[in-house]
Amino acid sequence: MKKTSSIKRLLSAVKGYRLQTILTPIFMIGEVVGECLIPFLMAKFLLGHLEAVNKGIATLNWAHLLLWSGILVLCAIVSLIFGSLAGITAAKAGAGFAKNLRRDLYYSIQNYSFKNIDNFSSASLVTRLTTDVTNVQMAFMMTIRMAVRAPMMMIVSTIFATRIYPKAGLVYLISVPFLLIALGIIMIRAVKIFNKIFKKYDALNNSVQENVKAMRVVKAYVREDYEKQKFFKSAEDVKLSFEKAEKITALNAPAMMLAMHGTTTAILFLCANAGINGAGFNVANLSALVTYSTQLLMSFMMLSMVFVMITIAFASIKRVLEVLEETPTIVSPENAVLEVFDGSVEFENVSFKYSQTAEKFALKTVSLKINAGETVGILGATGSSKTSLISLIPRLYDATEGTVKVGGVNVKDYDLKTLRDAVSVVLQKNELFSGTIYENIRWGDENATDEEVVKACKMACADEFISTFPDGYNTKIEQGGTNVSGGQKQRLCIARAILKKPKILIFDDSTSAVDTKTDALIRLSIKNEIPNTTKIIIAQRVASVQDADKIIILENGEINAIGTHDELLNSNAIYQEVYYSQNKITNKGVN
Repeated sequence: MKKTSSIKRLLSAVKGYRLQTILTPIFMIGEVVGECLIPFLMAKFLLGHLEAVNKGIATLNWAHLLLWSGILVLCAIVSLIFGSLAGITAAKAGAGFAKNLRRDLYYSIQNYSFKNIDNFSSASLVTRLTTDVTNVQMAFMMTIRMAVRAPMMMIVSTIFATRIYPKAGLVYLISVPFLLIALGIIMIRAVKIFNKIFKKYDALNNSVQENVKAMRVVKAYVREDYEKQKFFKSAEDVKLSFEKAEKITALNAPAMMLAMHGTTTAILFLCANAGINGAGFNVANLSALVTYSTQLLMSFMMLSMVFVMITIAFASIKRVLEVLEETPTIVSPENAVLEVFDGSVEFENVSFKYSQTAEKFALKTVSLKINAGETVGILGATGSSKTSLISLIPRLYDATEGTVKVGGVNVKDYDLKTLRDAVSVVLQKNELFSGTIYENIRWGDENATDEEVVKACKMACADEFISTFPDGYNTKIEQGGTNVSGGQKQRLCIARAILKKPKILIFDDSTSAVDTKTDALIRLSIKNEIPNTTKIIIAQRVASVQDADKIIILENGEINAIGTHDELLNSNAIYQEVYYSQNKITNKGVN
């Protein structure tokens, strides 16, 4: 049942191109019938004029000859037209199928939660959207065209050959099962290897992706030779696996040749035997049967090509279906809440781990309340699960135990778009996209005016460097934001989050690349301009959070303490250690 539903899911990508998909095999049948009629009609013509042919061309009835010639030419033209139409419709159906399939894959990925994304590497997803879809597309085109033409050619050739000489059809019927059994055995062995090959393709693509993305690090550490060797090893691994697979699929050629030559030999033997025994066999019949044998052999060759492509595609189909059938772990509920009342946040005995099989919880029995409009700082050592904590607020992950509330409502009761529109998160890893600065900032609000964009950038202290660019806000951002510094990238991402006008604004160590003065200016601007927005600031610097209404100290996934700067400085050992270590130059007297 699951296999049937999987096939339906895959074939749903044909939507919009069903007509071309249906017409292609119909046109192929027309081409085959037209092509197979020619030797049959030729045999009938030669049979009717055998005596004239034996006596010489001068004795032929020319009017009759021209009529038959016209019929044969018409058959050839009809076959050509149907074949051309089949090529056009197959190309449209195949390209449309691939387009829809890539769209379905991409849309599926967009609906994934972070937990779903963790199941696939980015290199693997890219391979599935490109190489795997191309393999499936080629197999689809082969199936609706060649996979129809070859069997139809076998069937129609066998029918016409049987009409001419019944024993010839028997030869064809015997050769086909032999061929199918041989191809089936080869396919079963080859598919297992191709399944492994595409996993190695993922590793190869991952190596390239990492190298290109981290090119500056590679060059800074002079690791070019190491990266070359790593890539060569991955490429060599793929090559060896392909060689193994090709050796197996190459066996289909001898199987084809055996079937082809065996059929030809049997037909010639039967024809020769019939002629010797005076069974009324003649040159007209022989000519037609030899033509049908050739057509049958060509069908075998086409079937061989289809077989190789489909064998490769089986592994790709499995990988494509893995993405399509991955069930998003986070979805909007029925009768979802469509409005976030305010920016208050509450954690009630929340525990969280990234996998059900994980032994340890990243967060353990966390309980806290943040009032709407408050500014809250979060401090903790690396690995204390600060990012895990704030990821539960917009449901990037779901709490394993306990309840997370926003605006007094369980986050699981909200429509996802509604909830995430009310929460802006500036993550540790800032990402900018290809396009202008205007286009990047408007990710926060695609309908924002130029004035609103500029205001958001001024609040993020980004306007000061944008105005120095020759093209200002129309400056092109290169892929990944490589033409701006780390601090500039952070400020652009902060401006993007501010433009969203959220009820909750979360900074996940997002000012680490800017100087303390700029950091302070950003915090002051946000405090004054959007006082009713709840601000949650994860930081490594005490200076970034010491003015917060309250500061949360996380240790090993648990809340160690909550209080103001003064309260924690007087009572909390962790906060004292961080504060004094960061201020040891200006607080020598304290130390």
